[in-house]
Amino acid sequence: MALIKSISGIRGTIGGKPGECLSPVDIVKFAAAFGTWIQTRHKRSGLKVIVGRDARKSGSMVNSLVITTLRSLGISVVDLGMATTPTVEMAVTGTHSDGGIIITASHNPAEWNALKLLNEKGEFLSSNDGMEVLGIAAREDFNFISHDLTGSLEQDDSWGERHIDLILALKLVDTKAIRAAEFTVAIDCINSVGGIILPQLLKSLGVKKVIGLNTTPDGNFAHNPEPLPENLKGISDFVINEKADLGFVVDPDVDRLAIVCEDGKMFGEEYTLVSVSDYILQNTPGNTVSNLSSTKALKDITESYGCKHFSASVGEVNVVEEMKKRGAVIGGEGNGGVIYPELHYGRDALAGIALFLSHLAKSKMSCSALRKTYPDYVIAKKKLTLDPAVDFIQIINAVKDSFKGHLMDERDGLWVGDPNGWVQIRKSNTEPIMRIYAEGRTNDEANTLADKVIGIVKRN
Repeated sequence: MALIKSISGIRGTIGGKPGECLSPVDIVKFAAAFGTWIQTRHKRSGLKVIVGRDARKSGSMVNSLVITTLRSLGISVVDLGMATTPTVEMAVTGTHSDGGIIITASHNPAEWNALKLLNEKGEFLSSNDGMEVLGIAAREDFNFISHDLTGSLEQDDSWGERHIDLILALKLVDTKAIRAAEFTVAIDCINSVGGIILPQLLKSLGVKKVIGLNTTPDGNFAHNPEPLPENLKGISDFVINEKADLGFVVDPDVDRLAIVCEDGKMFGEEYTLVSVSDYILQNTPGNTVSNLSSTKALKDITESYGCKHFSASVGEVNVVEEMKKRGAVIGGEGNGGVIYPELHYGRDALAGIALFLSHLAKSKMSCSALRKTYPDYVIAKKKLTLDPAVDFIQIINAVKDSFKGHLMDERDGLWVGDPNGWVQIRKSNTEPIMRIYAEGRTNDEANTLADKVIGIVKRN
């Protein structure tokens, strides 16, 4: 059982005792805290919140609790039903709502669920705003309304189609080139909401043939939902056997995108953002932003266009904040999260698909040939269970002592530069673990660097 309360929302396993898992009590408490925060923020009546969810089996139960709680505060709710995270984000601004709640645990396994919280801009809460919500929840400082002032409830399932229309309207989405390429595209949607919207998007873009795995949105996740190579053998074999030009894989809430080449090999989740950024920079040169855990390849590509790359702490809200500060034309995270401000400030696998297909069609290359045009780096991603008794500051200091003379960044755990890459150690925002990521030019370089840091951690 697990329950994690953070500035980005509340996440936990379903079932068990209140305070130890994501129980109905915790769901109501946190939804009430968020609703109260919105009331304090806007100080007016007639408030409205958008709610949407992925296809997890617990989703309808959590959805009911969230909606009832918000309405009990006098807040009206627009329920999108099953919808992607970026679709909910766009619906918040598109309906001029005061906030949003996305019911999804993203890449976590099926027994998990979560409430992701959005402000009136359809963006995740800032650190300060998130702390305010946590404080309200801890104090249980709620004031429910009388029976005759309940907020209204509206069902609206139109936003998936509207989201697609807005993507098609982007200047750099070239449906003519995509249609001419006559692509056969395979998809793996983990039996969540991607199974609803990806086929619609691809057909609207002009893809000749769409073939799918795990497209029934029933919450029966066919494999570990994190779109990493070790979880994607099924789609890899499917692309080869069906002679597809490429494959797309999304996580349960469709904000992360992984790509499979025509030969069944992974394009590389880190390179989703790199390739889309390459396409954007060819047409609209400007600054780029990625988090400290993302590949150095984006910096290399950005500088090849005479532009500047900036880094941010891990977390979508941090990347968005840095993008706004730097006026970035593209940004995101190396986990396959593309943020294209021309559309909205949120990771969006649907936008990533449209831009990548435009890029691939116009390049007239195969998917694997396009991948070979980018600098080669390898990231070793490792994790250790985080013992609450461990002094993380002591670990950070021990690692710093072992890398004296190296470039360091302490905005997010500890990031240490290396001649051929970097290494970072940080606490996870979503799980009780410590992540150790290292990048090098080869697997051996990356793993040696990561293992060196793991050795230091274990000695402390």
